[in-house]
Amino acid sequence: MKIEILTIFPQICEAVFAESILGRARRAGLADLRAVDLRQFADDRHATTDDAPYGGGPGMVMKIGPIYRALEALRAPGTRVILMSPAGARFDQRAAERLAGESHLVFVCGHYEGVDQRVADHLVDEELSIGDYVLTNGALAAAVVADAVVRLVPGVLGDSSSAAAESFTTGILDHPHYTRPEDFRGWKVPEVLLSGNHRAIAEWRAGRAREITRRVRPDLLEPEAVKSTPDR
Repeated sequence: MKIEILTIFPQICEAVFAESILGRARRAGLADLRAVDLRQFADDRHATTDDAPYGGGPGMVMKIGPIYRALEALRAPGTRVILMSPAGARFDQRAAERLAGESHLVFVCGHYEGVDQRVADHLVDEELSIGDYVLTNGALAAAVVADAVVRLVPGVLGDSSSAAAESFTTGILDHPHYTRPEDFRGWKVPEVLLSGNHRAIAEWRAGRAREITRRVRPDLLEPEAVKSTPDR
C-alpha cells in the first residue's frame, strides 16, 4: 500500500511515519508512506499556498492551484484522493477497513480557514473527518487515518488475529486486559483469567466487553441489547 499526505507541514507526518507500527511497516516494505510538501507545487518565488478569502472574513484559505498541480503529479490509475475536512463523513473502523483495500491513497490536508471549495467539488474522491472538533491543520488528522488503515494491511501486525479482536472491529468495545503481576498494591487480576478455563475466560471477556460498551458507548449496541445487558 502507498499513502501520500499532501501538506505544508510534512515534518508532522514524517515523525509519525518513523515510529512504532507505521515505522516497522515502512521499513519492512509493507507500506510506502510519504509526506509531500505542497509548497513545491506553488507557482511563485515565495511558495505561496494560501490567500485571503473572496467576500472577506478572517483567516486564509488554501489555494486550488498548488493542490491541482500536486494531484496532477501524484495521481495514478487506482489512486483514491481524500480531503480531510470538518465537512467530511465521520471516519470509523469500517472506513479504515474499506481504505485498507486500496492500493494508493493521497490525503489532501486543509490548514487555516480551510481549502478552496473547488478542491472538494472537482479534485477529490471523498471527504473525511476524524471528529467534531477543529485542529490546527489536517496533517494531524491524515496521520491518524493513515495509522488506522496501515495496521489493517496484511503482515503489518505481528499477530494476524490482533486487528480482528480490537474495539470497533467486533462492533463493540474491547474487553479489559491484564498482565503481570497478579497482585499490585492489592489490585488483583480477576480470578477467571488465572483459571486456565478457556471457555470461562471467553465468556467473561464477552460479558465485560458488552458491559463496558453499554456503559460507555451504548450507541454501538442494538436498543434491545442495551436494555437487556445486566449490570455486573
